[in-house]
Amino acid sequence: MAASKVNTKIELQFGDKAVTEDQLVAAAKKAYGKKDIKSLDIYVKPEEGRAYYVVNGDVNGSFEL
Repeated sequence: MAASKVNTKIELQFGDKAVTEDQLVAAAKKAYGKKDIKSLDIYVKPEEGRAYYVVNGDVNGSFEL
């Protein structure tokens, strides 16, 4: 029996802000600025007001939340 797909929503809430998974992914892609993304890891640090990303296991950067 195949596992059924579960619709999920992830929203990070901190202070008076809220950011969704889709918003984080879009912001990381925009900050990276290229189309050659095979993998994308995002690490959110609300206390710093920043998110850090790693593209394709070797290119990294950050953006403001």
